[in-house]
Amino acid sequence: MRVRLALAAAALLAAAAAPLAHAGGADGPAADPAARLADFLTVDPAGLLGADGTVTLSGTYRCLDDSAGPVFVSSTLRQQDRSAGIGGTRAVCDGLLRTWTNTAVVKDPAYQPGEARVEGTLTQLTPTGDLGLPTPGFLAREESRVTLN
Repeated sequence: MRVRLALAAAALLAAAAAPLAHAGGADGPAADPAARLADFLTVDPAGLLGADGTVTLSGTYRCLDDSAGPVFVSSTLRQQDRSAGIGGTRAVCDGLLRTWTNTAVVKDPAYQPGEARVEGTLTQLTPTGDLGLPTPGFLAREESRVTLN
């Protein structure tokens, strides 16, 4: 009888500890930001260049709460000594994994196919003070290398 109780207790403890063991491990589901229930943002490894100078960047995001103010996904493209903001997308903050796409026409200086860097930011604008002017709060940031095609 004591053996059965000991085995049952060990099984219960193992079952209860299993999610905790994976939550902080580098190789568990929590190592992937998309697996955690928190605000996050990713940048896709490839961006598109149009013949007319149109740049399109994309990725995924998750945000949990926009009740304090609107949330936007912004992106900045850097290549050599060039830097430009590429669009801004209004985020839907419902806890679901969503995609974002930002597009802008950048004529001068034009970007070239090849390596570049993108900084994506998930920003909430919260009204503050007597006038209700929006103050940015940064929920997530990701800087990634991309290949422009």
